[in-house]
Amino acid sequence: MTALCDRQLGATGTSRRGPMADQVVAAAPPPSVAEPTSAGTSMTYLGGVPFRRYALWYALALGAITAIWGGVLGVVLPNQVQSIEFAKWFTGADADVDLTALNDLKAAVNAGTAVATGEQQRLLDLLSDFDAARAQALSLITSLAVAATMLVQPVGGVLSDRTRSQFGRRAPWIVFGALVGACFLIGVRFAPTIAVLALLWTCAQTTLNLVSGPLQTTVADRVLQEKVGTVSGIGSLGNFGGGILGGVGAGLLLPTFGLNILYAFAALLFISVAGFVVFARDRPSTELAVPPHRWGPFFRGLTVPLRHRDFRWVWFSRILLTFGYAVSTTFGLFMMQSYITPALSLTEATRLFPLMAVASAPGTVVAMLLAGRASDRLGRRKPLVVASSAVMALSMLVPLCWPTLAALFVQGVLAGIAFGIYLPVDQALFIDVLPDKGAAGRDPGVAALGSNLGQALGPVFAGQLIALTGGYHVVWVMALILTAAAGLAIFRVRDAR
Repeated sequence: MTALCDRQLGATGTSRRGPMADQVVAAAPPPSVAEPTSAGTSMTYLGGVPFRRYALWYALALGAITAIWGGVLGVVLPNQVQSIEFAKWFTGADADVDLTALNDLKAAVNAGTAVATGEQQRLLDLLSDFDAARAQALSLITSLAVAATMLVQPVGGVLSDRTRSQFGRRAPWIVFGALVGACFLIGVRFAPTIAVLALLWTCAQTTLNLVSGPLQTTVADRVLQEKVGTVSGIGSLGNFGGGILGGVGAGLLLPTFGLNILYAFAALLFISVAGFVVFARDRPSTELAVPPHRWGPFFRGLTVPLRHRDFRWVWFSRILLTFGYAVSTTFGLFMMQSYITPALSLTEATRLFPLMAVASAPGTVVAMLLAGRASDRLGRRKPLVVASSAVMALSMLVPLCWPTLAALFVQGVLAGIAFGIYLPVDQALFIDVLPDKGAAGRDPGVAALGSNLGQALGPVFAGQLIALTGGYHVVWVMALILTAAAGLAIFRVRDAR
């Protein structure tokens, strides 16, 4: 093109461009990728096919990860825990006991409409020990995995920032996490005891977070600021859809294929991650300039936002709400068998439990879409956070006062709406109270630690209360108190509306 223009320059130096030259210029497509300006960093997607391909594989990879949370953590692990504990408590002639009938007998005895014989009472005592054991086991497994993830996430983020490779900074960690995580996931299939199961699942969840953390960081690396919201929305759709599909798929297939469905989850994870790394390939980071890093100042820096009053109260509120929410959701499969009347069999509970997520999905999605925009227009966050906490607390009253399957679904829908309001508005409130706008990468990470801490503590305390009281009523009471307290904590925030 330059040569053509040069040939058209006359003696006066003016251009004599003809119509063909204009057509050539007009036909030149706009660039779709901007190459990195700093050695070893990522390119930036400007639009077109590369951007759409990246967004698609990003959503698929996130969806595969959340499918594991929805299917394995929500359905497979509770079934596996129950199977291990059942074999421990019901042995010999008791191995053929019908848990559904035994739970119905327990409900009748508690209601005063039946009197247990000596043999029935012995089985009811075993059932009580079994209920406590499986609740404690599941709470241990869930909490250990979250605690390990909480420690690994910030370290993994720093390491991926400093990684040099032909495939970019993030890809080695994404591939490593997917490959090792898939292997641990398959190992879960063969866990003979609760201790081994806890170890394998903790390793699986920890390494899987080495996928999700760097994967989500690629948005900041490669996407223009004005397109970040679009990609985040597409990723949220993959997140949400993956969790629901994983749970429903596990509920439908587990009774037929048993724990072998873990192979399918492992394959889905690796295929989606491999597709992302191959079809949305990053630029090499071999020439990346890596400044010196000291771990001591890094970890001390995590405490800085907690010294700020408003940030601390919002953080404390998030711990309480996620604590209460985790308490109410962890033992859903067990409650369908041992809390509601009439009791469900394990097969029935496995198929119905994921449908609670499906039932709550529309309300959650609509609430998420409307709440953030409403808080922007009103210029106020605190009332919406308090209102969502109140709705969440009130939802806990439904199964507490009405222990039926329908009540569990009603509670799930109400809690889903409350959580849909809470998530975007609480995140915006955190941004409003950031003590240091220049540390906008560190402080939201501390906020995420609050969520993880609540999710880790909830199952532990709930499992212990179930073991001590022998029932699930106390779970709903505890969840109600915690979520209500989360709303009250927001009133302590001063410099935000």
